[in-house]
Amino acid sequence: MQTPVVGDAAPIPTGVPGLDEILHGGYAAQRAHLIEGRPGSGKTTLGLQFLLDGLKRGERGLYITLSESRRELLSVAERHGWSLEGVEIYELVPPELSLDSEQQQSLIHSSDLELGETVRMALAEIERVNPVRVVFDSLSEIRLLSQGSLRYRRQVLALKSYFLLNNATVLMLDDLSSEDDDLNLHSISHAVLRLEQVTPTYGAGRRRLHVIKMRGTPYESGYHDFVLRRGGVRIFPRLVAADHHAAFAFGTIACGVPELDAVLGGGLDKGTTNLIIGPSGAGKSTLALGYLMAALEAGEHGLIISFDETTGILLRRALGVGFDIGPHVESGLLRIEQMDPADVSAGDFAGRIRDAVETDQARVVVIDSLTGYMSAMSGQPHLVLQMHEMTTYLNQQGVVTILVLAQHGMVGRMEAPVDLTYVSDTVVMLRFFEAGGRVRRALSVLKKRTGPHEDTIREFRIDAQGLRVGSVLKQFRGVLTGVPTFEGDRADLLDDRPDPSPRIIDQESRQQAGTGPDNLTGPHGVTGPHGAA
Repeated sequence: MQTPVVGDAAPIPTGVPGLDEILHGGYAAQRAHLIEGRPGSGKTTLGLQFLLDGLKRGERGLYITLSESRRELLSVAERHGWSLEGVEIYELVPPELSLDSEQQQSLIHSSDLELGETVRMALAEIERVNPVRVVFDSLSEIRLLSQGSLRYRRQVLALKSYFLLNNATVLMLDDLSSEDDDLNLHSISHAVLRLEQVTPTYGAGRRRLHVIKMRGTPYESGYHDFVLRRGGVRIFPRLVAADHHAAFAFGTIACGVPELDAVLGGGLDKGTTNLIIGPSGAGKSTLALGYLMAALEAGEHGLIISFDETTGILLRRALGVGFDIGPHVESGLLRIEQMDPADVSAGDFAGRIRDAVETDQARVVVIDSLTGYMSAMSGQPHLVLQMHEMTTYLNQQGVVTILVLAQHGMVGRMEAPVDLTYVSDTVVMLRFFEAGGRVRRALSVLKKRTGPHEDTIREFRIDAQGLRVGSVLKQFRGVLTGVPTFEGDRADLLDDRPDPSPRIIDQESRQQAGTGPDNLTGPHGVTGPHGAA
């Protein structure tokens, strides 16, 4: 195997999805990088991915372990579906901990050796293999053998110097067993990456990475969420909207209901964020589906981030109101991401949206609902800042973003759990009201930055044939208080449409009416999402 020639300190791929973006290309070649984190944070997996990526590129790799046996490393790789064939593994562990009797490497009990001898044997192995990529796991064993900060620093410096003489790119792993020596390691390392685990009161633990330093190279600062699953570590770079601009043609998506589009000044504009607020059950999600369905029928790709419903329930509910989105899911035009609020991080959330927008070219994104997402976050300020960055990114990509936000309460005074109106270009409010002994819904548009809109209040209804919006209701009082009262004429309200469900009629009647089974299209005999039975 030939050793590829890499420029001094040139970035080389890390083998970890997302990390190259954070480091602006990867690790610096022929330099020593410190990867630190508590046990279980993912350091070993990160190191193995680095060596396996080099193996694919024809680069020799060496894993020097003082804390895990060869068999344990092979077991880790097997759980991720990897083969370490071609990767040199040199272990310095007590003989009684080695379960591989056919091992060809030397087994040395660290307590029986002087520190200098241990380091010399590791350096001899490096000289024998002449690797391009090296993982040294871990420095905590060197720290224990050193029995002093000064001697520890000298030995790590010796290792670093030898790596540089051999033109190797090295990851030195440290489990933070003694944080007193952190600054010693930081000062002599070209780059320092820290892996952390955060365990919330309820739900799965969250993992995050941040780059403490990287000499002479720009990098993305701040915390970056990551997941450790079968297949390795995947990191979600913190979203910075200013770094993502795309040219797009301005336009408007109309849902096909003339009265609804009129209220919104023609529909929802591309490159805008649209907030639908109202009490639970008012029809927020269905209203969002109406515009999503119109975009899908026009050939646009879409994404639904669902916190509140399973995919199956979402498909059934959509079908029940005339929106058959199942075929669009099967064709790949629509992606549905069902998310568990107890097992999602801000980075994972943003990563899924970015993947749909940049890979699938999604042009309509529905987040249903922000209430579910907020319950997954640690605090309101974090949510607002993260959503501001996300919506700005989507706007710059020309995406129509629809946010669904449930207000507390169903009738009476209502409050939103978080105020996102300032990041929204359009705000649509839904309310319940009582008239003629029935509970009805009212719709109004409070804000639209990109053009004129109606300041009227209209009745909003949902049936098996889709969405309906009535004429302007002029005799309303108290809509914004949450207790609207309609004092107008009953004739101004919408009547029920005929039930579109199939009737049991004989064959002769079907033939005479020309409505045999072959003529029925759509759910329950509906001709289209907004058509009649």
